[in-house]
Order: sequence, then C-alpha cells, then structure tokens
Amino acid sequence: MQSAPLPQATDFRAIPGKGAQAVVEGVKLSVGNRALLGDLGLSLPDNPRLAELERQGKTVIYATADGRLVGAIALADLIREESREVVHALKEMGLQVAMLTGDSQAVADWVAGELDLDIVFAEVRPEQKSEKIVELQGQGKVVAMVGDGINDAPALIQADVGIAIGAGTDVAIESAAVVLMKNDPRDVVGLIRLSRATMSKMRQNLVWATAYNVVAIPAAAGVFQPWGIVLRPEWGALFMSASTIIVAINALLLRRVDLSAT
Repeated sequence: MQSAPLPQATDFRAIPGKGAQAVVEGVKLSVGNRALLGDLGLSLPDNPRLAELERQGKTVIYATADGRLVGAIALADLIREESREVVHALKEMGLQVAMLTGDSQAVADWVAGELDLDIVFAEVRPEQKSEKIVELQGQGKVVAMVGDGINDAPALIQADVGIAIGAGTDVAIESAAVVLMKNDPRDVVGLIRLSRATMSKMRQNLVWATAYNVVAIPAAAGVFQPWGIVLRPEWGALFMSASTIIVAINALLLRRVDLSAT
C-alpha cells in the first residue's frame, strides 16, 4: 500500500466557534459550521439527509472550496455513561443542570433529551459563554461552571464557582477556583457533597464552641452562683480540653462522607 504525500496548507486561520480556513494548492478551503457558511455568504442546501443527521444528534460540518459548498461531514459524540450518572446525581441533590455548547440547537436538544437537562444554551460562541453565566446569575441562581478549554476560561472566572478538569488546558486550570485531578465528571458530585458536609461540620462545631463559651466559662467564673450553679475552675479547664477534642473528632468524621455519584 503506497501513501502519497499530503499537500501543504498555507494561510491557515482558526475561526473561534465557527471553523477554520486555509489555502491548499491554490484553493481556499473552509471547514466549519452554519455560522461559517453565513460569513461566506452561502446558504444551507435543502437536503433531507442533512436534516435527518441533525435530528439524530450529529454535528454537521460543511466544507467549501473557493466559496462553493462541496461536502458535509457528520460527527457524533457518544454520551459517556459517567455523564448520565453525574446528571442524575446532581438532580437528585436538588440542583439544576445546564449545558453550554457551540453545537446547533438540534444537536443540543437531542443531548438534553438524552440526559434530561434542565437548561440548554446552544450555538453559543466562545465569547458568549460568560454572558450566559451572567444571565443565569441575573435570575438569582448560584452558578458552578465546569470546563476544560481555553474558551471556558472567561465563564469559569464569571461563575460563582469555577471548576476545571485536571486534564484541561492551563488557562482553564488557572481560571478556576477548584481543579478536579481526574478526567471524570462524577468528581463534581463528590466535590459538592464534600462541600456541603464541610459546611455542616463547621456549623456543628460553631454551635458547640459557642455553647461552651456562653455557658461553661461564665459558670466557672461564678456568674450563675446566685442560682446555685457553680462550676469548679478545674472542671471548666477539663471541659475546654474536651471541647477541642470533640471539635477535632467531628471534623475527622468528614472522612466518612460518601463522595460517589451513585
């Protein structure tokens, strides 16, 4: 089997959120989505096959040569089983799940139906992602954004909590408040469960410490003596040590929190 050398591409230009262009052997080639066709002044062909592909949840990429539409490529993303698990777990926790994507509305609607998503933003250009976060925040929602790409960085910064995937780009990691070490979306569920458990332990420890300071210390100082309540100072010191131990043990119980998505 013989292989021919690939022709060299020149004047390559990536168009964020739309596609790419280059010149190959004197022919200007463009590959991208509907938005790129619009920029080139081309209309979509009335082809039932293309419409059927989009209804199946496939992303259709169009190819042009010197301003003429010459072909289309259908791409399909397989929905990972982990994604189904994490969406189900988040919804069971009482959270709404939204999707930001540059894919067409048809593809986004298909994915949303498969995963039972609450909110879908489709055909979103990279620079619009942070605007969608602002839109959700304007509705009074507290937004956690999960992303891994360069284009996700502004949205990660804008979100109330930015969560980057550890296998993502350096820009995304630097922009996020939390970085997941593994490329597993189910870790988002563990992160939220651990955060909730931590807040619960902080409240419990605060209540215990407040109760000790409000009751035990004044009792040891004789404040309640008129009512016949007296706490010897050595017992007060013992309770103080016990308070520290109780708080530490209560915090260590965080290790027992179930962080799995199931």
